[in-house]
Amino acid sequence: MKYSIFFLVLIMLTSCKSETKPTQNTPEVAQEMAQDATFYVGTYTDKESKGIYKYSLSADGKLAKIGLAATANNPSFLALSPDKKFLLTVNELAEKNTGFVSSYQIEKDTLLFKNMSASGGAHPCHVTINDKGYVLAANYSSGSVGLLQIDSAGKLTDLLDTQQHSGQGTTARQKGPHAHSAWFDKNTVIAVDLGTNELWFSSINTTTNTLDSVAPFRLPMAEGAGPRHLAQHPTKKMLYVLNELDNTITSVSRLADGTYEKKQTISSIPEDFKEATKSADIHISADGKFLYASNRGHNSIAIFSIHEDSGDLSLVGYESCRGENPRNFSLTPEDTYLIVANQDTNNLISFKRNAQTGLLTFVSEIEAPTPVCILFD
Repeated sequence: MKYSIFFLVLIMLTSCKSETKPTQNTPEVAQEMAQDATFYVGTYTDKESKGIYKYSLSADGKLAKIGLAATANNPSFLALSPDKKFLLTVNELAEKNTGFVSSYQIEKDTLLFKNMSASGGAHPCHVTINDKGYVLAANYSSGSVGLLQIDSAGKLTDLLDTQQHSGQGTTARQKGPHAHSAWFDKNTVIAVDLGTNELWFSSINTTTNTLDSVAPFRLPMAEGAGPRHLAQHPTKKMLYVLNELDNTITSVSRLADGTYEKKQTISSIPEDFKEATKSADIHISADGKFLYASNRGHNSIAIFSIHEDSGDLSLVGYESCRGENPRNFSLTPEDTYLIVANQDTNNLISFKRNAQTGLLTFVSEIEAPTPVCILFD
C-alpha cells in the first residue's frame, strides 16, 4: 500500500512538472507584445482643427487619438521622407497667389518645424518626395507643379522650378489647368491635371534642377473625366488613374520605349447610382491583387480585383465609409487594415481587410477634425 501511494504521488509530481504554462499565448501577453501602428492626419483648419494630428491603430484595429502633433495652416496632404525622419505637408493657401510646403522633424509624438518654402502656385493640394530628396508640389488653382529639394537635415530649398500647365477641358471644372497631384514613376514625373484632363510627363534635370518635358509629354483622358490621383502597380508596368469628374478608373501601361498607353476604363460607382458623387483617392494592395477607390457622394470604398496577367480590373464590391465625403484613405503598412478619413462628418473609420477576397469589415470609429489625409509613419 505504501509503494502504491509513493508511485501515485511520483506520477502526479512528474505530470505537474511537464505541464506547459500558457505564458506566450495569453491575451494580456499578446497585447503587450503587439505594437500599435501610428499615423498622422492632415486637415483643413477653417473650423475646429489646429493642424496635424497623430493617431494610433491597435493590433485588433481599434483607433485612438494621441494628440496634436503640430500646429499648421491647412495641412491638407502629407508625405514622409525616405529615411522616415521628416514629414512634409502642403499648406493649401493662396497668399499673393502662392501656397507653401512645410518640413517637420519627427520627434516621437511631436513634429518639430524645420522650414517653409513657396510651392510654385496657389492652393497646393498634393506633395511627394523621391529617394534623391526631390519634392513635387501640385498647385490646384494655378495649374502648376513646383520642384523643390530637401537636404539631410530636413530643410527645404527655395523653389527650384515650376512646370506651368495650359489648356482646358470640357466641363465647368475644367476651364483652366488644375494640377491635382504629381508622382514619380522611376525617372519620370507624372503630373495629373484635372483641368486640362491630361497626364503631363517630364523628368528632373539634376544639373539644372528643372522639370524638362519628355515624350509623350501629355496623355489625355476621356472627355470630361477629370483625372485626380493615380496608383502604381507594385510589380506590373502599369498605373491606374482615378478620374474625379466621371467617377472612373483608367489603367495605363508603361511601354518598352518609355511611353504610356491607355488600356481599360471602368466605373467606380454602381450603374444605378444617379446622385452627385465624385472620386477622391486610390490605392493598391502590396501584393498587387486588389485596388481600392473612394467615392464622395456615394460615400463608399469601391473594391476591385486586378487580373494577374492583364492587369484589368473587375468589381468585387462596395463598402460604406460610415461617414460623408471620404477624402483620403490609407492601407496600413502590412495591408491588414484600411483607414478612411471622412471630411464632412469629422471621423476616421478602420476596416479589417481580407487578403484573399479584398473585402472590408468595419472595426472602429473615432472623431477627427476635418480629416483629409492619412499618413502612416
